[in-house]
Amino acid sequence: MTREDEIFKKLKNGDESGVAGLVELYYEDVLRYCMFRLSDRYLAEDAVQETFLKVFRYFDDYRHRGRFRAFLYKVAGNTCIDMMRKKRWDPIPEDAAQEEKGIQKTEEREDFLQIIRKLPPELGEIVLLRVSQELKLTAIAETMEIPLRTVPARLRRALKLLRTEMEQGEEGTGYKEESDKTEIRKGGRAK
Repeated sequence: MTREDEIFKKLKNGDESGVAGLVELYYEDVLRYCMFRLSDRYLAEDAVQETFLKVFRYFDDYRHRGRFRAFLYKVAGNTCIDMMRKKRWDPIPEDAAQEEKGIQKTEEREDFLQIIRKLPPELGEIVLLRVSQELKLTAIAETMEIPLRTVPARLRRALKLLRTEMEQGEEGTGYKEESDKTEIRKGGRAK
């Protein structure tokens, strides 16, 4: 029995410690996902809280079939969309005090988020869900509401784009001495 199954058993029996267990189990993953979608840490934290509130508000209607994670990401994605539509916030300065424990781990992965944000949104989301959130392809298809066969194709395309981007970045960072710089004139001759 997985930890998730144990938590659902507690919740079904009315044990409220299951609520805290479920939030603890998924908070950081959902926060990373919301940060990817919203690009603002504080707005993402609000989205995570709203996601869990929605999940627990309608929890009695949910039937656990082992796909809770995909369901949770779907709710989080919709919450992020709602927040982008409703609220236009000015970002809080980066040096503001931070109190959440999960933020430090999230900060360590900001480089990863910056890299995948260079991808088109539908490709970046697939990479995030597969690599960072470790969702199965079927769960990604459910979360994004796309055919299962589309997921691996988009994932391959995204990884190919990332590889190309990284190779171009390595070429652009090489050090050249002044004598190595050569300018090409019209006609193909070196100056």
